[in-house]
Amino acid sequence: MSRAVPVRPIVALAGGALAGLSLPPLGWWPMGVIGIAGIAWALRARRFRARLGIGMLAGVGQFTVSLAWAIQFNIAGYIALSILEAVFVAVACSLLPPGRGQLPALAGALTLAEFARESWPFGGLPLGGLVLGQVGGPLGDTARIGGALLVMGVTVLAGAGLAAVVPDWDRKPEGDATTEPAKRHSLLPCLAALASVVVIVAIAGLAPDGSSGGATRQHLLRVALVQGGGRRGLTQLEVPPVKVFDAAVTETTKVPAGTQLILWPEDVAALTAPLQGSATSEQLGQIARAHDATLIAGVTYPVGTSQFRNEIVAYSPTGRLVATFEKVHRVPFGEYVPWRGFFQHLANLQDIPRDAIPGTGSGMIDTPAGRFGVLVSYEVFFADRGRSGVRAGSAAILVPTNTSSYSNGQAPAQEIAASRLQAIEEGRYVLQAAPTGYTAVIDNHGDVLAKTPLSVAAVVTARIPLLSGATWYEQGGDLPIVLAALALLAGGWAAALTGSQEAASQRLSPARRRHRRTSPSR
Repeated sequence: MSRAVPVRPIVALAGGALAGLSLPPLGWWPMGVIGIAGIAWALRARRFRARLGIGMLAGVGQFTVSLAWAIQFNIAGYIALSILEAVFVAVACSLLPPGRGQLPALAGALTLAEFARESWPFGGLPLGGLVLGQVGGPLGDTARIGGALLVMGVTVLAGAGLAAVVPDWDRKPEGDATTEPAKRHSLLPCLAALASVVVIVAIAGLAPDGSSGGATRQHLLRVALVQGGGRRGLTQLEVPPVKVFDAAVTETTKVPAGTQLILWPEDVAALTAPLQGSATSEQLGQIARAHDATLIAGVTYPVGTSQFRNEIVAYSPTGRLVATFEKVHRVPFGEYVPWRGFFQHLANLQDIPRDAIPGTGSGMIDTPAGRFGVLVSYEVFFADRGRSGVRAGSAAILVPTNTSSYSNGQAPAQEIAASRLQAIEEGRYVLQAAPTGYTAVIDNHGDVLAKTPLSVAAVVTARIPLLSGATWYEQGGDLPIVLAALALLAGGWAAALTGSQEAASQRLSPARRRHRRTSPSR
């Protein structure tokens, strides 16, 4: 008789929550593996409807935790967003075979779910994803082979492998004959999964990290990242733009002599008219000349009554505007409202009166200080944006960002994790600058070399190499991992169908098998 307490749904919900807690700022990477183990155990030998429900609970557990930053903006939106993201996990779990083969199939299905989640809707939402909690651990290094999707795959393999040795202690498994008496063999899939993870991690440690062909210690670039500081959790309407600009100007006076590159945050100069020919443009040029350095800063200005531009501009040491990049991947419901005519009937959109004009191009800007890939704020969560700039010749990656509207550190901490992931994937140093934090210097292995506290005014200085080597992920992209995930899912089903046939054969009585052998053919 089944127990009255629904053990597996509870384990699935708790496993998802543990996976969510593995993300920064609270997390520790093993929590993600343990969370997946709980989800994998809860899914074992469940039928379609049960797998769908368990997957939904796991997804709700994860995303209500990892997307908690959204509560401050709109509670209804936070709930809807968490449910939407949980659907990806639910669908992935529903695609699993009910019995044998579930372990590899789970790794494939959840990897495909992450690929879909990072792409749709409205360009995807990588925030809150399990991968961001693995960046600081050994599994994160696999990103230089296959990006975030491979990190997802090996994390699920590790968790599901651990779950394989946990018996079904709650009750007798339900389902069809494919739920073979595998307890005697449960150690084999565990060892196979964990061995696969160890091999992939070992290969990642030997894989190219972008340093081949890089600068020597005698050719390091001297950089300074400026954080103006200030109170967090305020909208742009609550903070006078001149206050943000003046704070950056004040901190820039502390930049040491000999600096070659000065990086300001995104949106540090919020103008009411185009930049060129403005007093702000003249002032930015003067700052670059005064420091004899390349100055890169974020600028926004309106276009007509319903649009605006979000640009990153570079001034040479002579004070001349030499490069401009316009943000390509905009924030839905932050920088623009998709289907505005529809959503204006469901929510108050007065805080988003204008839509950002999407930019084009690789994101690489060529300056006197070097060639840099630019990921403006939200773009850092998308691997294709980093890969685009590096393939165009970027020797380092710049992340001018503005997370000042977030009242706590959850979203900024996840953004740092995304910057670390980009560093590993592309084999480049990453420089991130924010008006109220986090501002950070990250090396090509994803290690944080320097990071400011939130809200304080600060200047971070460093000497970084400009690298030119290529990682395997930069060369191959996501397609090989997507194909591998499809193969794992298909292989899981093949193993399940083979197990069904074997179980059906075993159920035949000896007499009936003898009868089949002796019956004349028709």
